[in-house]
Amino acid sequence: MAHLAIAGGEPIRRTPFPRWPFWNKEEVEAVQAVVESGRWGAQQGGEVRHFEAEFAAYQEAVHGIAVTNGTVALKLALTAAGVGLGDEVIMPGYTFVATATAALEIGAVPVFADIDPHTYTLDPASAEACITSRTRALLPVHLGGRPADMEAIMALAQRHNLVVIEDAAQAWGASWQGRMAGTLGHVAGFSFQSSKNITAGEGGMILSNDAAIGEMARSLSNCGRQPDGLWYAHYVLGGNYRLSELHGAILRVQLRRYPEQLARRQANAAYLEQALSEVPGITTLRQDARVTSNAYHVLFLQYHAEAFGGAARERFLAAMHAEGIDGMHLGYSLPVYRQPVLRAKNFGLATPPLFSGAYPQMPDYSRVAWPATDRACDAEALWVRQNMLLGERQDMDDIVAAIVKIQSHCDELQE
Repeated sequence: MAHLAIAGGEPIRRTPFPRWPFWNKEEVEAVQAVVESGRWGAQQGGEVRHFEAEFAAYQEAVHGIAVTNGTVALKLALTAAGVGLGDEVIMPGYTFVATATAALEIGAVPVFADIDPHTYTLDPASAEACITSRTRALLPVHLGGRPADMEAIMALAQRHNLVVIEDAAQAWGASWQGRMAGTLGHVAGFSFQSSKNITAGEGGMILSNDAAIGEMARSLSNCGRQPDGLWYAHYVLGGNYRLSELHGAILRVQLRRYPEQLARRQANAAYLEQALSEVPGITTLRQDARVTSNAYHVLFLQYHAEAFGGAARERFLAAMHAEGIDGMHLGYSLPVYRQPVLRAKNFGLATPPLFSGAYPQMPDYSRVAWPATDRACDAEALWVRQNMLLGERQDMDDIVAAIVKIQSHCDELQE
């Protein structure tokens, strides 16, 4: 008789985890008010302006500039910080592709360093080994809502006179040594895309405590205008990257609700991490007292096949889905340096300067390989999605029970 659901047994659960995105009548009423006002653009209304101030205050930043998405936030943050044509930007390879394409779109060159295998964030020692005379910036990623080692990264930047752009796309409410993400480097980019813990379907935010960077980022996002200039006077090569009032209205509601959701995610993550510490073959990332708040967009697990009869991670994941734990997934299946667009240098017309002599020779990304990054993508990392962490204690117990069940009957994983 089969025990595992994947082999025909009864699943651990049939109840879905909390839906995402979460909304209620507050979002509906906020959008309705904007529609009925007739002021749908940020230049005419006040929702985006208020959201900029509220989100910046929440993250304890001075300047907040709302933009169309997180990729644009990173692109404009890089430009506002002085990164440009032919400059090398060091970043981890275990991240979403936009971390790299934001640099490519402004003519900068992504250089990939390895991640710390115990935190999945940029390894400062690996980053330092990548520095050359062309390096202009470090771009650490606060992956899954866990801040990178900003103490080491900022010290590295100071030694080599580099700017630091935080990819905080997943780090709303995260903090390092009591300081909020987005205020640790020189400038940061956040995302409000549909999977994110605060979402309006799309949207992004640039944060900075540097007045010059903040003012430049705002000008770049608003067609190159300046606050004290004529409306039809354009002072820098900017674009229209403004967020709409409809997005701003939704995001204001989402932000008001967020502290309670953050606390719930953190409590459930702590419970899961403790429970899983007693399960052979599944490890969680190393705790670090300097991470004073983890946003838990993702709770990362590390899978060790030998504890499951040698079954591949993909087979284990299929078994978890069969048991009703359908919110768990593999995450990034390719390091960015193995993405087809980078291997083929298929950049189209977006970055022609890279092919006009401004940079001597583009890196051959097919030659890049980092052990911790490759292992996370190929065999090790499992993601518990943020909406699962909004569940009840029984939901967390079901996750643990499914893992224990699969391990106990791992012989049934054989195909």
